[in-house]
Amino acid sequence: MKNLRVTVNGTSYDVQVEELDANAAPAAAPVKAAPAPAKAAPAPAASGSAGSVKVTAPMPGTVVRVEVNAGDAVKAGQDLVFIEAMKMETPVKASQDGTIASIEVSSGESVDTGKVLLTMN
Repeated sequence: MKNLRVTVNGTSYDVQVEELDANAAPAAAPVKAAPAPAKAAPAPAASGSAGSVKVTAPMPGTVVRVEVNAGDAVKAGQDLVFIEAMKMETPVKASQDGTIASIEVSSGESVDTGKVLLTMN
């Protein structure tokens, strides 16, 4: 077995690779589920200020689609933006009820962890 570190979209993973000779069949390794990505936590700000709640990217990836528009009223838990990372789409959800103040990204845009996706009031 060889231990390797692989970096994908800025996230490092430690993996083990088994070297086989030409006649050997690969052994099935146990599959571990990847940890669930952390939810975007909006930064608290003074109430009433325009765009006071920032919704940020929980991981690096590509914005697949934006589900809301500026001015839309949203409920806590509602899908706002979908980010694709490692061929999986992950929704970024509203952490609270509010109104969308601004959209800071568009479909197809690459984002890093912490990038502001949109703001809410």
